[in-house]
Amino acid sequence: MTERPSPADRLEGLPAVVSPRTRVLVLGSFPGAASLRMQQYYAHPQNHFWRILQALWPRHPLPAVYDGRCQWLLDRGLGVWDVYASCVRAGSLDASIRDAAMNDFVSLRVHCPRLSAVAHNGAESFGHAPAVLRGLQGGAGQHAGASIESIKLPSTSPANAAWNFDRKLAAWTDVMARHGLL
Repeated sequence: MTERPSPADRLEGLPAVVSPRTRVLVLGSFPGAASLRMQQYYAHPQNHFWRILQALWPRHPLPAVYDGRCQWLLDRGLGVWDVYASCVRAGSLDASIRDAAMNDFVSLRVHCPRLSAVAHNGAESFGHAPAVLRGLQGGAGQHAGASIESIKLPSTSPANAAWNFDRKLAAWTDVMARHGLL
């Protein structure tokens, strides 16, 4: 018999970083241990997320302080969130996620009326693309999410060693350019 996780073992995710100007939502799976500890998206120093964004917008210096970074990406039409609101997980790997609860994408749509794409940061997030789009469609009418593109991007995680920085940057550049963020 398997033991059910106790409520104390349950990890809670981070709030969405979005605004009414968000056009592309970067959607991860669930924050890693370093991100949860610091209460900041992509806090692991070897994660390429912030480095890729700085390379996309080199004329706009990336603030050192996290709150400034969040405002910096919002000013460029980008938002960040995760598929899972909570889960049980040892370590930081997606493969260790258990008993996950999805975030509320129905209410997210109300806060992001200009959303044109969900850019999934890796395979775990992309595996939930149909459910995410259904949630976004349900929040603002039956066909509201029909124009939202769902894109699988290479994960910025250090665990994604198959893609080097330049290859990741090229994929991310293509998506941001197609949605008018460059």
